[in-house]
Amino acid sequence: MLNIVLIEPEIPQNTGNIARTCACIGARLHLVEPLGFRPTERNLARSGCDYWDKVDITKWPCAAAFFEACGAEELHLFTGSASRSYAEVRYGADAYLLFGRESRGIDPAWLEAYAALCVRIPMREGLRSLNLSNSVAIAAYEALRQQDFPGLTW
Repeated sequence: MLNIVLIEPEIPQNTGNIARTCACIGARLHLVEPLGFRPTERNLARSGCDYWDKVDITKWPCAAAFFEACGAEELHLFTGSASRSYAEVRYGADAYLLFGRESRGIDPAWLEAYAALCVRIPMREGLRSLNLSNSVAIAAYEALRQQDFPGLTW
């Protein structure tokens, strides 16, 4: 199962949109605390629509707990500071696609520790980043495309 990991997400609408994407593609959503919002916020529920019961969610108390438990075999850290394109990577069926908080991304210490696993989504020079939920959708669908969209209907 594809895994989408949000490390300390800050904007409830992004997390809700990502949860909806996870429901539609059958991916597990990992939420790494602290969250920048309360899980009961109305905006979170509204953007996730009525898909919340169709999302497999795993919560982690902190990034260190996540990295300790998951190892490094199928991790792909998305960052604007990487030189390798996300399209150059082979994603396994149980890949973990990691995304950092909206304001600062993934902490530099984690990017350094897992530098060989960092990838980026190409974009115009001088711009900071795409919207988090858009980035997740781009990455998730590339991983699923490589696997011939398992379990999805046309």
